Amino acid sequence: MPIPTREEMYRALEERHGAELQRKLDSASVAVCGLGGLGSNIAIALARAGVGQLRIIDFDIVDISNLNRQQYFPDQLGKPKAEAMRDTLERIAPYCNITSHNMKLTEENIPVMLADADIIVEAFDKSDQKAMLVNCVLENMPEKYLVSGSGMAGIAPSNMITTKRITKSFYLCGDGVSDAEDGMGLVSSRVLICAGHQAHAVIRIIAGEFDI
Repeated sequence: MPIPTREEMYRALEERHGAELQRKLDSASVAVCGLGGLGSNIAIALARAGVGQLRIIDFDIVDISNLNRQQYFPDQLGKPKAEAMRDTLERIAPYCNITSHNMKLTEENIPVMLADADIIVEAFDKSDQKAMLVNCVLENMPEKYLVSGSGMAGIAPSNMITTKRITKSFYLCGDGVSDAEDGMGLVSSRVLICAGHQAHAVIRIIAGEFDI
């Protein structure tokens, strides 16, 4: 069966979201930095919502240890995450403008790589990388909206994960406590909850709803 046309897919989203919100989503540009448990789920949620331009960035490859919580398939093992996620997103949202980069973000290249994004999503696994990206964006790109994740490990109650507006343009999602590096495992359901918070924060920002 042939895939729907661009117009058919847009109309289906418009019926769900309303004409005004779908227009905003279609015009938005979002960069997802890190394509692990958070980023892979966030990217898929944004693609399904009809975000028009997605830039996805990661330097890692798909490993068997990722399959418990990340949106990859066994036949993608060994592939760069940026490539594997691009392939998945193209199946979900064939008319989304997806730009994938198999690379590591640094303080030097962040201002260039993320310059054309309306909203930047931090979805790294390691705390030092998270801090690097957040600090770099806040210091060098203060006009950008930034949505970050911190604390989603273990099996603590779901409602401990929240979204907080830290500054006018900086949002932080998670429980702010749990850390996989402290020996607490990452469980698919709780990672997905945090990813959902981040994706929904992005959609609300696009919609012009900035409160929490």
